Amino acid sequence: MLTQSLSQTKKWLLANQTAAFWLKTLIGANLIALFAQISIPLPLVPITGQTLALTVVGFALGRKAGTAAVLAYLAEGAIGLPVFANGASGLGVLFGASGGYLIGFVPTAYLLGYFSDKGVLNSFVKSVGVALLATIVTFAFGLAQLSLFVPADKVLEFGLYPFVLGGIVKAVLASALVIPSHRFFSKL
Repeated sequence: MLTQSLSQTKKWLLANQTAAFWLKTLIGANLIALFAQISIPLPLVPITGQTLALTVVGFALGRKAGTAAVLAYLAEGAIGLPVFANGASGLGVLFGASGGYLIGFVPTAYLLGYFSDKGVLNSFVKSVGVALLATIVTFAFGLAQLSLFVPADKVLEFGLYPFVLGGIVKAVLASALVIPSHRFFSKL
């Protein structure tokens, strides 16, 4: 029964690609927003669950819908919806100390989606490698913007060291979550 229902859903999604694209985009954006609320406050940049959700969304939705989901998420926050970590919102967050990480989500989602579209989800090891590379992209953008707010000798202390272990764990966890569901849904 469940398999038949999922199969019918897949057929509908294929027949209604524009609606499916926007549905996936909104679900992805709101999944990132939901996981952003899982947060451990730190000075300047909190530890959040949004990078885990970002990796899952990028892999699961592919290049176009994954990138669109991140852009929708950023737009939601920019217009004042409380979707950023700890219910924050507004352009001040995007242009603040942690805003570079958020902006870095766009190329990160594109990278994850690009490799997902190319079949990286067929290999756990390759998926983890891509997820780690995507994490580096997010860090690069985040550290670049953070450097405008803290002395040069404190950038890594505030913007990288507290997040390295979590970034590795999230890359592995996202791959472990996405690959089985990808295999299941591709067989329908």
